[in-house]
Amino acid sequence: MTRWRAMRAADLPGMIALAALVHPGLPERIEILAERLHLYPAGCHVLPEARTIGGYLISHPWHAGAPPPLDSFLAALPATPGTYYIHDLALHPSIHGTGAAGAILRPLLATPACHHGTELVAVNRSAPFWGHYGFVPAPGPASAEKPNSYGADAIFMRRPPA
Repeated sequence: MTRWRAMRAADLPGMIALAALVHPGLPERIEILAERLHLYPAGCHVLPEARTIGGYLISHPWHAGAPPPLDSFLAALPATPGTYYIHDLALHPSIHGTGAAGAILRPLLATPACHHGTELVAVNRSAPFWGHYGFVPAPGPASAEKPNSYGADAIFMRRPPA
């Protein structure tokens, strides 16, 4: 299996193409992904496959219980984050079941950044997948519009501190 590597700006068009395939109802502008890469490159990874992107992960420190609305700029990361936030994990359907997700998630979740908890919004009925990594549905954020921007089936999930 190909190894995950640090994301580069040149990967962004391939990521947008993959996102259109796996999250067709949840589009994000390329500028949003570029900002995440700029703000926290340590949380941005890609799985290169031949001449395209087979997968990507975007994550960063954030405010606990407050997922940013989809397709929105962050402007800055918090000086004192309350959680680590997984913004998106996308894999090409041909890569499902190969262990690629675990190859990036297990080391990520073991980092000090995730020791005070990790949050995400599960989309496309992916909550059972996230459950395998210790995430459980959590009380929703104060603003209902945040998870709603992720689609009608969105579930806010939290992984307790390690």
